[in-house]
Amino acid sequence: MKFDDIGVGVVGLGGMGQLHANSMHDLGASVVAGADVSPPQRERFGREFGVPTYEDHDDLVADEHVDAVVVTTPNRFHEPIAVAALEAGRDVLVEKPLAHTLESAERIVAAARKADAECMVGFHNRHTAGTTMLTEQHARGRFGPLTHVEANYVRRRGIPGPGSWFTNADLAGGGALIDIGVHALDLSLYVLGFPEVVEVSATTRSTFGGEESYADPDGFGENWSADSGTYDVDDSVSAFIRCADGRTISLEAAWATNREPSSELHVRGTQAGARMEIGGTDLSILETGTVGCDHYADTDLTGDASITGYKQQDREFLACVASGHEPATNTVGEALTVQRVIDAIYRSSETGRAVEVERREHEAAPTIRRESS
Repeated sequence: MKFDDIGVGVVGLGGMGQLHANSMHDLGASVVAGADVSPPQRERFGREFGVPTYEDHDDLVADEHVDAVVVTTPNRFHEPIAVAALEAGRDVLVEKPLAHTLESAERIVAAARKADAECMVGFHNRHTAGTTMLTEQHARGRFGPLTHVEANYVRRRGIPGPGSWFTNADLAGGGALIDIGVHALDLSLYVLGFPEVVEVSATTRSTFGGEESYADPDGFGENWSADSGTYDVDDSVSAFIRCADGRTISLEAAWATNREPSSELHVRGTQAGARMEIGGTDLSILETGTVGCDHYADTDLTGDASITGYKQQDREFLACVASGHEPATNTVGEALTVQRVIDAIYRSSETGRAVEVERREHEAAPTIRRESS
């Protein structure tokens, strides 16, 4: 499928905006406009792609050459940009998470349901080689019914610099959970086929952000200064998620904690299990057998390293724009389910007890095709 007649506008011209612009260009679409509040970002983007740039997203949405809008701003601004684009009939790809709060996410979904346009959400790790192999092996019944997913996305030391929008709850909506933990949470729900979540028990922590003596060996936060700006978000979270059908998810996410870093998904089924690195190209399948003698049978699958999650995701988005068909994955309904679980994690931590989660209209329903027995 060719995408050369699709004009893409990017709102938020930092690293993520640049990544998507390059990806869309490589896939054959035309990058036709950019928008950002930062003059240097606008100048750089306009020079690189030879396109007009705007300070206000409304001007980009009104540009007649724009068919689709990619939103890569801080989370708080996802809603006004996505809603404006959808109401103008522009297809939208909004980076994860869907929004900075559950209420804001619900308003985006409402706009998407009314619009004559499609909306996808940027959970790119669904499209990596490792995830593709996992879901296809599961669809073929190799694991049997899945019972539990252990998910972690843990940095030993990796807090974005204090004073950045990542550490400001008003702009981000949360910290490590909503920044990186959301990837592990989304993948867990995705491989389970988005079962109904009924209860969440969780604790979030903010341990390291206020420490002037915080060690940052890799320079992740650049010039660390604990009093350089707002730090009112979590830097780690532990959560246990219970689904209506008895399946469960355990989640660990951290920007900083005193353990080795890891970003893995461990999937347990009745017939076999699997392990993969989030965003990786390989998959390990864990089985047992009795032929000859009782034994373990572990199989390592090596995926195509040229498959990248961002490129595959952007290709799916452009295909939806070109065809006018609803997306088969990365839907706003799924993203709203993820957002509702995030909200429940924060509520559980605030109250110190497990909280109930209710599915609402337009949220993800179980995806039966991935639940082979």
